[in-house]
Amino acid sequence: MHQADSLQKVDSYKVGVGHMKELMPTMVEAYHHFTAACFAPGALDEKQKQLIALGIGLFANNEVCTLYHVQEALSKGASRQEILEATAVASAVASGHVMSQGVTRVEQALDSLT
Repeated sequence: MHQADSLQKVDSYKVGVGHMKELMPTMVEAYHHFTAACFAPGALDEKQKQLIALGIGLFANNEVCTLYHVQEALSKGASRQEILEATAVASAVASGHVMSQGVTRVEQALDSLT
């Protein structure tokens, strides 16, 4: 994907939020206050929080979220290596999710059905 495509998808999201704000200003402002508080520096810095959000966006298969949080992680000083490591961790968690369900729910289903 080209940089222009990535930027356009994130910009489309921002435009959509702007349209929603016209109809539901209180809700959109509350959402922005909530997310601003969540991403503010605390025990974790802003870069770490963006890397976490990137991993969750990947796990959720949310393209716009993934693109947005890559941009934000870069803007908070994340290196290419840090972003790729966060991606690898998300991959490990995703495969662990399937494994955990396989050894619990699938095993339980097999036990009850056979």
